[in-house]
Amino acid sequence: MPPLSPDWSGVLGNPERKDLYFRQVRETDRNIGSFLSFGPEESGAEIPREGSLTGIPVAVKDNIAVSGRPLTCGSRMLENLKAPYTATAVRRLEDEGAVVVGKTNLDEFGMGSSNENSALGTTVNPWDPQRVPGGSSGGSAAAVAAGLVPLALGSDTGGSVRQPANFCGVYGLKPTYGSVSRFGLTAYASSLEVIGSFTRDIDLMEKAFGIMSGQDDNDQSSLAYSPAAADSSRVVMLKVEPGMLEEPVARAYKETGEALKSAGYSVEEVDLPFLDLVVPAYYTIATAEASANLARFNGIRYGYAPDFAENPAELMKKARHEGFGKEVKLRILLGTYVLRSGFQDQYYGKAQKIRTLIRKELSAVFSSSDLLLMPVFPTRAFLKNDPGMDDYKQRLADVFTCLANLSGLPALAVPAGVEKGLPAGVQFMAPAFAENRLFTVARDLSDAFPLQTAPNFMDIGGLL
Repeated sequence: MPPLSPDWSGVLGNPERKDLYFRQVRETDRNIGSFLSFGPEESGAEIPREGSLTGIPVAVKDNIAVSGRPLTCGSRMLENLKAPYTATAVRRLEDEGAVVVGKTNLDEFGMGSSNENSALGTTVNPWDPQRVPGGSSGGSAAAVAAGLVPLALGSDTGGSVRQPANFCGVYGLKPTYGSVSRFGLTAYASSLEVIGSFTRDIDLMEKAFGIMSGQDDNDQSSLAYSPAAADSSRVVMLKVEPGMLEEPVARAYKETGEALKSAGYSVEEVDLPFLDLVVPAYYTIATAEASANLARFNGIRYGYAPDFAENPAELMKKARHEGFGKEVKLRILLGTYVLRSGFQDQYYGKAQKIRTLIRKELSAVFSSSDLLLMPVFPTRAFLKNDPGMDDYKQRLADVFTCLANLSGLPALAVPAGVEKGLPAGVQFMAPAFAENRLFTVARDLSDAFPLQTAPNFMDIGGLL
C-alpha cells in the first residue's frame, strides 16, 4: 500500500516534480472528475511556505473561497465568479505551508447526497465509476480516495463530509460547530454547516484540524477552541432496527463494535427515541435558512443574469429560473413555505423545539459515555441514477448524519473495511470540542480495519 503520509516538501517546490505531479493528477482525474478547476496558475503560490504542512497539496470544495480561484458552488448561477478573498480555514492552512491546487465538484450549493446535482461536472466513485462518490462534498472525497491530494476540505450541513468519506473509504471529519471559522464558506444553512476535512491519514487530519480551529474575528459564530477531556473508553452503540441497513453495512457496524471491545472499550447499546424526528426537523430548518441565504442570488449584483428582461422583477425571475438547478429550487420553495406567515410556528418553530430536544437527549447520552457509534448511511455507494435510491430516499437516509449538525457536535466517518469492491464504514460522535476522542478511536481501530486503496490509486512514489 502507498505511504499515507509521504514527505511532500520537495514536490511542489521543485519545478520538474511539480509539473509532473500536475500532469499525473490531470491524467488520473479525467476518469474521476474530482476537480472543477485545477492547476497552479491561479494560486500565486510558486514556492510553499515553511510550516508544519510545507508543500502539502490541498483540494478545496468549490463553495469555499480561495482568492483568485473560481467560487462556482457547482451552479450556473456562479459559473464565472472568482473569489476576491480567502476563507479563514484555508488561509490558516496556507500559512503553515499547504498549497491549494484545485477546487472540487459538489452538489449545487451543497444540496444533495450523490454529487449528481452539480451543474458543472460529473464525479464518479474511484472504487467503481458506475457509482456515486456521495455528496455534497463528493469531489473532495474522491480526490483523496484516488490519491490526488492527501488533504481536502468540504462542508458538512447534514452529512456532506461524512457520507462521501464513507462511500469513498477515507476519513471524514465534521467538527464542533464554531470550532472552525465559516468565513469564506458560501452560506446554505448557517446554523448547521461547518467546514470539515478528508484524509487517508488520521494524524494529518488531526494536525490540519488543529491549525484551522480557533476563534476568528470575521466569524461571530466561531469560538476559542479548548479541547474536552481525552478519555474515550466508554462507547454507546446505536441500536438499529433489523433490515434498516444493507447487509455489508450492518456487518461492518457489528464488527466495529466487536473490534472496540477487543481494543479495551466498554460497549453498550442505546436507543434514541427521537430518531424519527431528525430528518423532518433537519430539512425544515435547512431549507428555511437556504431560502434566506440564497435570496442574494438575483441576477442584479453578481452571478448569472439573463440576456434580456423587461424589468427588474422579470430579470430576477429569469436569473433564478435559469441559474438554479431543480434541487436548489425545490429547497428554496420548501423553505419559503415553512417561513410563511401563519406557518412559521407550525413548521419552523416546531422544528427548532425538536432540535432543542435532540440536544438535551444527546447531552444525557454523553453524561455517562464518551463516544456514540452509529452508521453513516444505510447503504454503500449506490449506482448513478439508481431508481432504488431516488431523491426522497436519499433524504430519508440522512437520518444518521443530520444528528451531529442539529446538535452542533463533532463526528468522524471511519472506514471499516471493503466488501465486494466497495468501502463500508461507521461514524463516531463525541461531546462538543472532543475531537481528540474521535482521532483516538480512529487510531485504535486502524489495526482491525487497515485502510485500503481504490483501484487505479495514483502512485506518487516517483515524485518523492
